[in-house]
Amino acid sequence: MQELRLLCLVVLVGLAQACPEPCECGEKYGFHIADCAYRDLQAVPSGFPANVTTLSLSANQLPTLPGGAFREVPQLQSLWLAHNEIRSVATGALASLSQLKSLDLSHNLISDFAWSDLHSLSALQLLKMDSNELTFIPRDAFRSLRALRSLQLNHNRLHTLAEGTFAPLTALSHLQINDNPFDCTCGIVWFKTWALTTAVSIPEQDNITCTSPHVLKGTRLNRLLPLPCSAPSVQLTYQPSQDGAELRPGFVLALHCDVDGQPAPQLQWHIQTPNGTVEISSPNVGADGRALPGVLAVSSRPRFQAFANGSLLIPDFGKLEEGTYSCLATNELGTAESSVNVALATPGEGGEDALGRRFQGKAAEGKVCYTVDNEVQPSGPEDNVVIIYLSRARGPEAAATAEGVSGKQPPGLLLLGQSLLLLLLASF
Repeated sequence: MQELRLLCLVVLVGLAQACPEPCECGEKYGFHIADCAYRDLQAVPSGFPANVTTLSLSANQLPTLPGGAFREVPQLQSLWLAHNEIRSVATGALASLSQLKSLDLSHNLISDFAWSDLHSLSALQLLKMDSNELTFIPRDAFRSLRALRSLQLNHNRLHTLAEGTFAPLTALSHLQINDNPFDCTCGIVWFKTWALTTAVSIPEQDNITCTSPHVLKGTRLNRLLPLPCSAPSVQLTYQPSQDGAELRPGFVLALHCDVDGQPAPQLQWHIQTPNGTVEISSPNVGADGRALPGVLAVSSRPRFQAFANGSLLIPDFGKLEEGTYSCLATNELGTAESSVNVALATPGEGGEDALGRRFQGKAAEGKVCYTVDNEVQPSGPEDNVVIIYLSRARGPEAAATAEGVSGKQPPGLLLLGQSLLLLLLASF
């Protein structure tokens, strides 16, 4: 009996020694609690018992949460970190807390948060992140929080919300998101609709207001009038000239991306050539074809010239410029893309297109024939193959090409400088 008492005493002493010196550890109502609040701590202490289920670090001076900060306490169910000076939460700081049910990070200065750590917290029911400096929430931030019941994001610096942000939160019953400086543009319209129709309780809706644009400043989101919004649409177009003239050395390819959407989409070109991938934000040249200030280019006239009207000009087009040309348009409502595969073939000699199909060029007849089982088959509409006969550039006409492409109309002339056919294998 005396040995048993001695053993119990050793265990209790061991537990007491396991608690970090500034903190108090104990058991209450079956929970193993470590209280480190109001200790002027500037770092998360080490040496906690592994069975701690509740940890309070509130009202300290913690500046950051590093990766692995809570690796010693994998059984945590409640973590209180309010009223510190936390500015960043590093990747891996919270990921090990798979049993966590309550997390309070409110009243800090957090602007840099490892949202991916939330993907490991599938048991979380309460998440308080109010009164911080958050400006952005990834669309998939809450994808694993199907048990979350209460979410507090009020008093941050959120300007917009990605559509579907709250869709994974099937158990959510309470959301606070008031007092954020929302931009009341097309990107926030979905949230207005969702907030008006959801069964989730959203208190203080009078304080969910617009900060911009200026004409809507102070407008309550739930009273925002309908906005003229539309997702992007794109179409690659070309209008080749057809004649049988002999072509000069030195040639130009021009494509045009017709873009629509509200608000006006941003246009980008994605070009996949044998030498690699090129990404171009349009425009990268002015109306004169010269590189805009700040655009990195080997010469004053970039190899790929993207104009503000949606045209793309490639001087000296050759085998190294063959490949897939894609234009992408993006606004707050999404992204649209259209692509075309470009290849060169010698007239009459045939070759193999970008889809690996053998063909014979028939320049005089205005069509291409494909070889199938050693028989020549004419191409049809289902092949989606466009034959472009390229006219030669004559003196001043060649110099005027760039100027014409940079105008308001889509390019009407594609120039080639050798006796080659340009096959545009569209993949719209």
